[in-house]
Amino acid sequence: MSHFLRDYLNVVWFGIAALAIGGLLLGLAAAIRPSKPNYDKGIAYESGVDPVGMGWSQSQIRYYVFALLFVIFDVEAVFLFPWAASSERYGTFGLIAMLVFIVLLLDGLVYAWKRGLLRWV
Repeated sequence: MSHFLRDYLNVVWFGIAALAIGGLLLGLAAAIRPSKPNYDKGIAYESGVDPVGMGWSQSQIRYYVFALLFVIFDVEAVFLFPWAASSERYGTFGLIAMLVFIVLLLDGLVYAWKRGLLRWV
């Protein structure tokens, strides 16, 4: 067996060991935990209020849009902070590239604003 394949074999052995240890611990926890099921443990419970009606409800799409916009602008911050910390090293090209990046993100924000996606109600 070549040295290259032997390195991958080490990864396989560690993966098998991790799965075996995980399975062993889950099996041990299932074997020693107390199990006394009843109806009250199975119902939904939220903030001290007893559930009323069905437990399933449809979520509105605007919550997902807000989440996606948050992720987009959070990623912008992740890219913006390291650039700002070492902006002198990147020079004029780095400044222009970051300005293009910010303009593209602002274009997306203006688009979302014009479509009315930023209105919560």
